[in-house]
Amino acid sequence: MTENKEMVEVKTNRTWDEALEKEAWVAPLVDIYETADDYFLTAQMPGVSKENVKIKMEEGHLVIMGRITFEEVINRKYVLQETEIGNFYRRFKISESIDEQKIDAKLENGILNVKLPKHERVKPKTIEIK
Repeated sequence: MTENKEMVEVKTNRTWDEALEKEAWVAPLVDIYETADDYFLTAQMPGVSKENVKIKMEEGHLVIMGRITFEEVINRKYVLQETEIGNFYRRFKISESIDEQKIDAKLENGILNVKLPKHERVKPKTIEIK
């Protein structure tokens, strides 16, 4: 039996925009939770290095992207493969209660952690009784 497989040209020097158009993208698993002062977003992005993560604010949306090394991943001899191969991309509508100027992000052990501070005007306040 002959299999028909389409060969996909992989270029490592593509810009982010070219990669969005021509490479495979999957949604990372994400958790979002809040405290009194902040929202926190954690995204699982295994195989992505700090240099290959891009986070941006775009028209009221937080966009997170992470690019893998396709050559390495595609050329592995898998015994079992349960994960979908591709770069990571998610887009989230951001509330006006977020202070966009103070957003902070870190990538550690394949987990992207984004801190989304709340504006002072939306934080709970305790009123002192005199």
